[in-house]
This record gives sequence, C-alpha cells and structure tokens, in this order.
Amino acid sequence: MSGDSLAKMPECVTGEGRLGLLKALNRDEILEVLSQGFCQHCEPLLEERIQGVLNKRVSKTSGLYSSENDSESVIKSPDHEATRASNAIPPPNSVSSKQLARTSANSDMLLNDGLGGTSSAIDNGLSEEQKEQIRFSQVGRKKDFVHMEKINGKATNVLKGLELHTKVFNAEEQKKIVQCVYSLQRMGQKGQLRERTYSEPRKWMRGKGRVTIQFGCCYNYTVDKNGNPPGIMRDEEVDPLPPLFKQMIKRMVRWHILPPTCVPNSCIVNIYDESDCIPPHIDHHDFLRPFCTVSFLTESNILFGSSLKIVSPGEFSGPVSIPLPVGSVLILNGNGADIAKHCVPGVPGKRISITFRRMDDSKLPYKFSSDPELLGIKPLIFSPSAKSAPQGHHQRPVIHSSFVKAVVQQNQHQNDQRVRDKAEESAKTTKNDSFLAGKNDFPPLGRVNKSGSRQ
Repeated sequence: MSGDSLAKMPECVTGEGRLGLLKALNRDEILEVLSQGFCQHCEPLLEERIQGVLNKRVSKTSGLYSSENDSESVIKSPDHEATRASNAIPPPNSVSSKQLARTSANSDMLLNDGLGGTSSAIDNGLSEEQKEQIRFSQVGRKKDFVHMEKINGKATNVLKGLELHTKVFNAEEQKKIVQCVYSLQRMGQKGQLRERTYSEPRKWMRGKGRVTIQFGCCYNYTVDKNGNPPGIMRDEEVDPLPPLFKQMIKRMVRWHILPPTCVPNSCIVNIYDESDCIPPHIDHHDFLRPFCTVSFLTESNILFGSSLKIVSPGEFSGPVSIPLPVGSVLILNGNGADIAKHCVPGVPGKRISITFRRMDDSKLPYKFSSDPELLGIKPLIFSPSAKSAPQGHHQRPVIHSSFVKAVVQQNQHQNDQRVRDKAEESAKTTKNDSFLAGKNDFPPLGRVNKSGSRQ
C-alpha cells in the first residue's frame, strides 16, 4: 500500500469509503492497517465491518478457504486433512498442509501457563506466543443471545449481556482442573480446609445436596440461625483462591472473555451428582457484573427467563435453554444477569462448575486482602510494537508467522459457521419451548424472603 493511500485513510474512517478500500486490500495490507492501533471505542466497530467484508468474499468466491477449481481446498470439517486453501496465506515450506490441518483441528496444544503443561506432540516447533495465538483463535464466541419478553410493559431482550465462549480449556487442562477440584474435596472431607470453605449437605431429596467449595468469601445462601440475611458474610473467613484457579482467571482476562476492570476475587465450586440441580435465582448484588461459570465433566443445560417454572423436584422449565459444553465459559451480564433468572435442572451425569465473581468493594470480608497475582492482568496483544501505542489505545493482535495466520484464519471461519448454525437451532428451540409463568413463582435468590433461598 502506498504512502498516499495511507495518508488518505483518516478522511474516510467514518464514511462508506472504508469498506470499499478494505475490499481492495490484500491480507497483508489489512494487517498493516490494523497494526497501527485503534481506541477501544473504534476497534469493535472496525472489526465488525471488516468481518462483514470477509464474509461476503467467502460467500461469493469461497475466498480464504476454498477454490471452485480445486475440491481439495475446501475445509470440510475440523478433522478433515484437506486444508489447503487457495487464497489463504500459505504456510512456510518447512510446514506441510497436513501439519497445518493437525494443528488447526486439534485444540490439545498445551501452553506453559500453569494450566496444562509445557509441551505437546503437536507443537510443530511453535513459540509460546504462536501457540497462544492459535489457541486464542480456536475459542468460539457467541454474544447474540436474544429472547424478547415484556418487562414493565416494554419489549426487552432479557438475554442481553450473555456470552458463551467455547474451547477455552482443552481436554488436558480440564483433566488437571477436575483433579484439582477432587483433591480439594478430599481435603474438605478430612477437615483440612476452613470450616466455611467446604460444605457437603445431606441429600435429603432429589436435586438437593450438591457439594460446594467457596474461596475468597463466605456466601450465605439463606437467612441463617443467627438471623444473618443472604449475602457475603464479612466476618467469616474461607480459604483463598487456589493457584490453579488464579491461572484460569488470568487466561479468561487475557483471552478477552472477562474484562480487566472486573477481575474475579472469589469463586464457588459446585460438584453435582446425577440429578443434582440449582433452583431459579438471580445472583446477589454483593457481586459485581459480569461474572462467569466454567463447566466440566458433563454438558448440561442452563435455563433463562424472567419467569421459570417447577416441573417436578429438581426439574424446571423456561423459555430458553442453553447447552454448556465442557471447557466453556458462560458470561452473565446486563439483562442476562439482572432481569432473567437462571437455573440448572437435574444434570444428566457427574458435573463440576466453577463460578468466578468479583465482590463489591463495600462488601469485602473484613480480613480480605487483594491477591497481587490478580492485579494488572492485561488482555492479549500480539503486536511487538504494542508499547508504542498511544495512551488509551490498544492494538489488535498482529500475526507475523504465515503458518499461524493460515491456522487462525481457518479457526475464525469455522467459528463463524458454528455461530450461524447454532443461532438457527436456537431460534427454532425458543419458538417451541416458550411458556408463561407467574411473576412471583420464583423471587430472585439473594433477596430476603420467607424461604430465603438462593445460589
């Protein structure tokens, strides 16, 4: 791209000319433009428009991922070895297309970040930064959940603010996290954790009695025998966040899943046996928004709606059901956290969830002290010139390895297709599963009421 073209770019930043210019650029030129850095307000809009142009190119000419004259160039599935894309940036001569397929399709690549290990058989000699680029690009992100309900007479998307991020933790990392949870459970059973950290109630009926382990704060679900209302018990102490959980938090912030302005400092682990559940509730406002839940062992559904209904003990129904794949992170924010109630019906098998939340500063336990490890976590920036970005701006990842570029482009294309497919399925399901229930069927948990129940 010539210097004259670059000089004219600012004149069309807010006009229709930008899309036309981007269509005329090749990939390297687009990357060069993006490497200059944009403010946090302009960046999402620019990204959305560029993605729209790329999608049009893919649909019209098979663009980055296929060729009408070469059937081998079509990426048929993550496990398919025919990954050569006619218009994609070719990998280096030393890396075959077969290696590219294996790396792109397999999310088992391990990172040296304390979660999975230091190496794997599919690293292909990549640097730690390149491996993280690939893993980061494999994350599926759905942020367009929609379910309209009348709230105070106004049509409202009660799911606004929900996000589902998949493939955040791979199989090896999940195994390590689950082993850690079971180790903590054994410690709790042996009395090696603080008294209020570990709870294993008697299973007195179907759906009741899941094990909970709390770190960072003691959260009182109901009005206790001393008359304390639901909420954070500031005078109680529990154990601090385990090191592995802090590594999970760091990844979620680095990978743009949680914002750096709301880094969790507490969590609750739920260990479910088959048929255990969590009743409908809205999370207490002693915790800030957003917060998140990470799922392990068994895919289960979570229900959302301003009104939810009891079907039988441990079973509920609601207008929206969202599957939570293992290794995924569900973000709850906005209406999805504060208007829609949510619940987990009886799970089909053994399940573990870890809910990470940041406490309101005015509700911190009296003896709580911030963990220096969780201060100053920065979202990923791959550009080597990131330090030169103007204050208040941050740069999009700039990928310099052509091999990594090709892998990342494949992952983005596959993720986009998954989002479109799931959106269609969700629209059909929502139409068939809607129901109407009374407003007072389930008062939000965390508010004082006669039952005093909440998550």
